[in-house]
Amino acid sequence: MATDKAASWVYAEGFVPEDDTLLRARDRAGQLGCTPVAPGTGATLTVLAAAARARAVVEIGTGAGVSGLHLLRGMPGDGVLTTIDVEVEHQRAAKTAFAEEGVRPARTRTISGRALDVLPRLTDGAYDLVLVDADIENYPAYVEQAVRLLRPGGVLAVDDALWHDRVADPARRDEATTIVRETGRRVREDERLLPALLPVGDGLLVAVHR
Repeated sequence: MATDKAASWVYAEGFVPEDDTLLRARDRAGQLGCTPVAPGTGATLTVLAAAARARAVVEIGTGAGVSGLHLLRGMPGDGVLTTIDVEVEHQRAAKTAFAEEGVRPARTRTISGRALDVLPRLTDGAYDLVLVDADIENYPAYVEQAVRLLRPGGVLAVDDALWHDRVADPARRDEATTIVRETGRRVREDERLLPALLPVGDGLLVAVHR
């Protein structure tokens, strides 16, 4: 059964093939040393953005633009992606990816800086979707800010929610695994949220703001 599950996961990850624009963005991510979302996670983000008709999206962790491309592809043509990253070089790479995609500059707002400095300046309840995909140690604080930013019916998405398959193993108690596991528990127990944990990529924790 384990072998079948692994084969099914690989099949699902490649179910929606990525085009040259995404593949080039992945190459740039590798050159910069940042880890992009997995193809299955990206496809899921596109679906979530489309299902939520997300016109206002916040991305915590720009990377090289792989997740941003997936989000933009699911958003309406007038949707705006606000993406935050402490690394200016990452955002340059993301802007290259967005330009290759033909995304109008007005549809993206790139903010350079620490997310915990930037997020409090964003408007409460004004966003349709928030993606958390940055430094693990700040996941709990990012999620709390994300919930504040979401409108009722808005979608929270947290990447790396299974953290290299360690979260499911209670014997794994290293700091990163413990933080990710605790983040999942908080989301699950938050009465403001309706959650699910999806086994795509390295795990995608999703929730709808009630």
